[in-house]
Amino acid sequence: MKVAGFGCRQGANVSALQEALVQLIERHGAVDRLAAAESMLPRIEALGRALSLPVIPVADQDLSGVVTLTQSEASQQAKGVGSVAEAVALLGAGAGSRLLGPRVISSDRMATAAMAEGVEP
Repeated sequence: MKVAGFGCRQGANVSALQEALVQLIERHGAVDRLAAAESMLPRIEALGRALSLPVIPVADQDLSGVVTLTQSEASQQAKGVGSVAEAVALLGAGAGSRLLGPRVISSDRMATAAMAEGVEP
C-alpha cells in the first residue's frame, strides 16, 4: 500500500497539492491513499474527492518526533518534525512503513508531498 502524505503553507491551493502528487507518482508509481495532518485535512479531502482516493487523517500531535529524511527548519518550528509530508506519509502508511524517497515540492513552493509504503491493514 502506497500512501502520499502532504505538507503545505496556509495559502496553498488544491492545484499546488495536485502538482506535488503528480511529481510523486512520476517518481514512485500509483498511490493508494492520501494522508494529511488534521490541520490540513479539508484541502487534502478535496484532492481525495477529485481523485477518488481515500484520505487518512493524522493527528497533529503525532507528528513530533517522527524521523524524516528532510530537515526543514520551518516544519520543525511549526510542527516539531523535519518534514510534515514525510511524517504524515509514514504515519498514514502505518507501523513498519518506509519512505520511498525525500519529499517533493510544488513549483510555487506552497505544497510538499512524500510517499511511504506500508503493509495493507
